[in-house]
Amino acid sequence: MSKIPSREEAFELLKEYNKEHFHIKHAVTVEGVMKYFANELGYGDKADFWGLVGLLHDLDFEMYPEEHCIKEQEIMKEHDIDERIIRAAASHGYMLTVDIAPEHEMEKVLYAVDELTGLIGACALMRPSKSVSDMEVKSVKKKFKNLNFAAGCSREVIERGAEMLSWDLDELIEKTILAMRSCESVYENV
Repeated sequence: MSKIPSREEAFELLKEYNKEHFHIKHAVTVEGVMKYFANELGYGDKADFWGLVGLLHDLDFEMYPEEHCIKEQEIMKEHDIDERIIRAAASHGYMLTVDIAPEHEMEKVLYAVDELTGLIGACALMRPSKSVSDMEVKSVKKKFKNLNFAAGCSREVIERGAEMLSWDLDELIEKTILAMRSCESVYENV
């Protein structure tokens, strides 16, 4: 019977497959952002579950970048992790490496914010504060238009994610900045 791991078990699994600080910090950031959105969108009782999905979403990326969202399904199945977590985590690779379309609102949020948190994080590093605490939507939009800035963050995926949620891009950026602010102290200490 599959299980929902504790946060500690999920974090240990993440560290087993990810050694670089950057990847671990990204996972913890997405975990916090997912918990924020769960609370904001009326899924507060599922916030920890949403957080686990965020924490494990890139489980395979560091070791298996060519099999991203494919290998993580195998790894999670080997660890008897709940199928809902496996599916949700893998769905963020939709149209890139897997054909698992985001269906639940949680999956759509993950799809939309994964790349965007990277872009916003890169924008924050350019600020004197090095923080999202004083980040504005217009600053992110300016960098969003510069395809050479944080070139690894797919603008197409971010836009498609906003569309899946029926939000405009400004709304997605604003909400994601607020989500990142809510957990910045946690991911800064990773």
